[in-house]
Amino acid sequence: MVFNDKYGNCSDQELLGNYLTLGDPNFVGLLYERYGHLVLGLSIKYLKNKDDAEDAVIQIFTNLLSDLKKYKIEYFKSWLYVYSKNFCLMELRKRQSNLKKELELHENVHIIMDFSDPEHLKEKERQIQVMEHAIHSLNEDQRQCVELFYLKNKSYQEISQETGYSTNEVKSYIQNGKRNLKLKMEAIRNGQQGK
Repeated sequence: MVFNDKYGNCSDQELLGNYLTLGDPNFVGLLYERYGHLVLGLSIKYLKNKDDAEDAVIQIFTNLLSDLKKYKIEYFKSWLYVYSKNFCLMELRKRQSNLKKELELHENVHIIMDFSDPEHLKEKERQIQVMEHAIHSLNEDQRQCVELFYLKNKSYQEISQETGYSTNEVKSYIQNGKRNLKLKMEAIRNGQQGK
């Protein structure tokens, strides 16, 4: 409280200067008190979720402790706006990248499971025929594990009990089977398109 009384009326530039000279994080704390609510509003606008936005504010002001030393800042408020906006955009990019990975990971499941849209039913049927053909061209170990895991929703443990393979073997057969399945499906599709 004494710190706030002493420095609370300082301009942004004075607080920045004091922080850079003395290295006391309380100066950044005063900037947080001034602008934390604005950064929160901006973060909610971009991240669309209050919890994520609150996490972003904490991360942004934590990052400032080191980043303020890297930049020459003339107008802190407008600089903070751009800095916070860039942070939110990076978070959104990370999310998109993670989502893309998730979708790639589950795309074979998606091909089998998504019957909800009647418009795509014919395409799905064709894809399932391609997948069935591709599954049958896998070696027996991979075929068995892939079918049990993706088509019958069995866990590694259940597949292990059913087949007698160790759980590590089951994981390996599923991973290799999935990779081979993707390659075989592409080869079948390309063959069909070539006709």
